[in-house]
Amino acid sequence: MAANTIVTIARQYGSGGREIGLRLAEKMGVKCYDKELLDRAAKDSGICQELFEHHDEKPTNSFLYSLVMDTYSFGYSSAAFTDMPINHKVFLAQFDAIKKIASEESCVMVGRCADYALADNPNAISVYIHADLDKRIDRISRKYELSAATAKDRIQKTDKQRGSYYNYYTSKKWGDADSYHLCLDSGILGIEGCVEMILKAIEVKDKQKIQESKN
Repeated sequence: MAANTIVTIARQYGSGGREIGLRLAEKMGVKCYDKELLDRAAKDSGICQELFEHHDEKPTNSFLYSLVMDTYSFGYSSAAFTDMPINHKVFLAQFDAIKKIASEESCVMVGRCADYALADNPNAISVYIHADLDKRIDRISRKYELSAATAKDRIQKTDKQRGSYYNYYTSKKWGDADSYHLCLDSGILGIEGCVEMILKAIEVKDKQKIQESKN
């Protein structure tokens, strides 16, 4: 595995993307950053951690909310940053944290537009995990002991939030194959199958880099 290999995972709700990220990180012998990205961003920026949790993968357009909550933030001192709505500050702080972590270590990052933040990083591989809706409903129903109707509603709302957040802050489209290096159907491949496919993609990419360096 090449130095500082980073795998970013975007995922439909109920597709098992987080579990895939955790198992992949374990096999790679690296850390998996999910909610931990929020901790790092809060620590580095000095912005109140509760704000990161409130805005986590949710586009917020309320100007009034931004004005009220802005009194709880501090840190970045530039005038442009100070005048920026709090949801934008939170995104930029996460963006910076993702780039810093990627420069420090190999890792797996789940969600939070990490693929966009690392679009220019030659050591990053972006993955999108998806699955048939019925299979995702079954997974969420069993995991949280919900009715199929409730699980479906939660899936649709969460996917809408994630998609809106991604499309709002990036120049790409959430779930579009063109936005990622690798798209995997966990409903067909299973959790372990997706992990193996990603590991194979890393291996192929490393071989390609070695070959290119020889030419």
